[in-house]
Amino acid sequence: MTNISHFLSLLILALAISHTGIAQTPAPEQYSCRSTASPLVIDGILDEASWAKAEWTNEFVDIEGDKKPKPTYRTRVKMLWDEQYFYIAAEMEEPHLWATYDQRDMVIFHENDFEVFIDPDGDTHQYYELEINALGTVWDLMLIKPYRDGGPAIDAWDIAGLKKGVKLNGTLNNPNDTDKGWTIELAMPWEILREAARESRKPVAGDVWRVNFSRVNWKTEKIDGTYAKRINPETGKPFPESNWVWSPQGVIAMHQPETWGYVTFMNEGQVIRNDDLQQNENCKWKLREVYFAQREFFEKNGTYSNQADQLGVDKNVALSITPSMFEATIDLGQYTWHIDHQGRTWKTAISKK
Repeated sequence: MTNISHFLSLLILALAISHTGIAQTPAPEQYSCRSTASPLVIDGILDEASWAKAEWTNEFVDIEGDKKPKPTYRTRVKMLWDEQYFYIAAEMEEPHLWATYDQRDMVIFHENDFEVFIDPDGDTHQYYELEINALGTVWDLMLIKPYRDGGPAIDAWDIAGLKKGVKLNGTLNNPNDTDKGWTIELAMPWEILREAARESRKPVAGDVWRVNFSRVNWKTEKIDGTYAKRINPETGKPFPESNWVWSPQGVIAMHQPETWGYVTFMNEGQVIRNDDLQQNENCKWKLREVYFAQREFFEKNGTYSNQADQLGVDKNVALSITPSMFEATIDLGQYTWHIDHQGRTWKTAISKK
């Protein structure tokens, strides 16, 4: 485990046992995304030399982490980037290839799917979600802010220029055989993704984006020659879906961007040290502790508090309030971290007089 990972593990554990409502999770996963100089054919077949050099992520775990059993089937991901695209490849074991949704922006997760979540600037607002099934059907949307903060989701937003490839290792929608799995390959244009990024630009080497991946898997059975969701005889409803993820969330909620993984963009052969990540994440978690404490205080009192001791938070946090809003800040000498009543975090430089 790296020093950064060890630090984040201790920090998140400390916050998890406080009153903030932050779920206990291990340190967010990290991935070094290497650049590729060779063009990729997006067909779901990972036969290019660049893919061979890219490392697989750790295998996916349950969305709630170690408190739940390991996933039934293996899922893992690779990432690459170049001047035009963010490339993602996912490999999934699956004995029952099943997909019927065939129109864009259908609610894909009502069947088995693979999902991508990207918050380019890490402020937990204005982030992207993409879902895709074994037919290659896509649901892509932008979230102005998490659902817990009122959303909304913009279904009309599309990843213009998206390239996708799906390779099936088996037969789709045939419950009479046993399949091996499926592979997805995606190329997501920076021209679109930079919309919510720092300075509205594509990443440069050394930039870190918050990213996570999810796989939804339903229990199925054969009925009249086709797949159908398995019904729980105790409830008369389908069994709940399984949610398997790259970086565990601690709760059954993907729309918690502060617990997504870290993807660092690097050039080939480059080594980058994120020396300020520990300090920045320390500040952001202290501010998020304020955010949850203020939500709890508001529910009880109908207003926010400007007193750290009332909230039980770090006394180095500066608080300002109005009847319907608050902002909390921590100064780090050269810059200041902020969080507001909607949970958005950001950094501003401190001017030198």
